[in-house]
Amino acid sequence: MNQNTEAALGASTSIEALSPARTAKLFEAVRIGPLTLNNRIVMSPMTRTMAPAGIPGEAHAHYYGRRAKGGAGLIITEGTWVPHDAAANEEDVPRMYGVAALNGWRQVVEAVHAEGASILAQLWHVGQMKQHTIDGLYAPKGAGYRPPRRVGPSGLFGGIGKPMTPDGEPALPADLDAIVEAYAKAAVNAQMAGFDGIELHAAHGYLLDQFFWPGTNRRDDRWGGALRNRARLAADVIAEIRRVTGVHFAISLRISQWKVQDFDAKNFNTPAELAEFTAIMVDAGVDIFHCSTRRFWDTEFGSERNLAAWTKELSGKPAITVGAVGMTGEHIDTLMGEASHVASLDRLLAMLEHGDFDLVAVGRGMLVNPDWANKVREGRIDELRNWDRSVLNTLI
Repeated sequence: MNQNTEAALGASTSIEALSPARTAKLFEAVRIGPLTLNNRIVMSPMTRTMAPAGIPGEAHAHYYGRRAKGGAGLIITEGTWVPHDAAANEEDVPRMYGVAALNGWRQVVEAVHAEGASILAQLWHVGQMKQHTIDGLYAPKGAGYRPPRRVGPSGLFGGIGKPMTPDGEPALPADLDAIVEAYAKAAVNAQMAGFDGIELHAAHGYLLDQFFWPGTNRRDDRWGGALRNRARLAADVIAEIRRVTGVHFAISLRISQWKVQDFDAKNFNTPAELAEFTAIMVDAGVDIFHCSTRRFWDTEFGSERNLAAWTKELSGKPAITVGAVGMTGEHIDTLMGEASHVASLDRLLAMLEHGDFDLVAVGRGMLVNPDWANKVREGRIDELRNWDRSVLNTLI
């Protein structure tokens, strides 16, 4: 990184002072795999738990369509359950299977496409992550109700410095075959519903990430041990999705270092490990990496570059950065209720101009400002509303 870039990253330019000329790079058209997007702004996937019985409806079409109308070039849906009996741990999260759910998703896709944006369906399996309130999702409520089982690499769950405790079942080879098939079915369903591609949620300590991390993967078979083996399940899922959907259907992979249960966990301790991992995923068929950090300015491997910058360089594929982009005011961090400071859009733009990443995902800022992208493009940044936790209770 040169001195000019370092100076730009350290600049104290206020968010309010940014002009349309300064933010112009955010609004360039960009080619990502088979997709041409009209700008570099992405609506980040955010779980809302507002789809009764897992079925999205008109409210979801309005919700996603409003963000597309608000200027986002790419929408990534909240996580959606794949058709596997151990995928879910939340009630009222939408699913990517069943006639009613797919009809609901068609409404969403039509609303987003009508505004000129593209849309990916995020596919989700929580693995051993603990269940919360999923009564009625797979079976009627009542005395005979039993929640779906939990499966993961080794039947263990925990974090660094925390005991790994038995939790769920170690997946058998037959379970893993069924999981690959479930992801592929969900991807085909998404394609049938009109989506432009899918994103695999392989971050934050959910199923695919549980296989990546040696902390939760203690297997000694072909799915454990060496990094190539720990990456095998995700690679098999990607390769099968590519096989059944074809080359014109985009595949994004969302990765992270941190886990819900442990912010300090690391899947990759060196650039060499990340390079090996991304090569496996690219060979399987990934078009883009969505690199989740709790704050976009968090760095990796003792350098000044974030996870997206490293991933882009080592993989040769486009990368999305995400994490507290453009947040203003006191707000609650997405998962664990930890306060964060105001992020500088000027710093973000300097990183984008330096080529650290290709797309920028906005999460909570777009919840409270559906037209976040349009306001930034038009230089109306001073009109952006501060984070308001009450929006978590609405789908507007």
